[in-house]
Amino acid sequence: MDSKLEFVSDKCAALGIKPTVRLLHVSLNDQTLRFFQSGQLKKTYVVSTSKRPPSNRKGSLGTPTGLHKIDEKIGAGSPPGIVFKGRRSTGFHFHEYHPAAADSTDFVTSRILWLRGLEPGVNAGGNVDSHSRYIYIHGTNHEADLGRPASHGCVRMGNLDIVELFEQVRTGDLVWIGP
Repeated sequence: MDSKLEFVSDKCAALGIKPTVRLLHVSLNDQTLRFFQSGQLKKTYVVSTSKRPPSNRKGSLGTPTGLHKIDEKIGAGSPPGIVFKGRRSTGFHFHEYHPAAADSTDFVTSRILWLRGLEPGVNAGGNVDSHSRYIYIHGTNHEADLGRPASHGCVRMGNLDIVELFEQVRTGDLVWIGP
């Protein structure tokens, strides 16, 4: 068994959480998201996490670490590249925005997997709550930056990749963010 899977299984046991059939592992070191199903690696995606150091603190703009779950799935059926504001589709593809605005803006595109931290005091509750920080796995208009830290705390994916992953995962599936 993969050592990360064993670690997550141990973490779940310590927290009294039942492991899920599907698990996402976001590697801050490798800038990848690995999708496991029934303990088997199904696919590895290139991602971008925060350009700032990892942090669970509100206002840090760091990607939070620890055990999370997919709390909400948003954007089913939307065209790849569609821009979301406030978790609602704008009806516009990011290419429809002025190039200067698109270059300087970190759009949330295609799909949103809204995360909820599962570790009280680490990524759940108070000033470390991932859900209230609006931490998502989402598509991006900055696909050229994938593979290196570049986000403002979220996990960015390619637009076609997030659409593909969105169809594979379920609300409640576990997400481990760490090394």
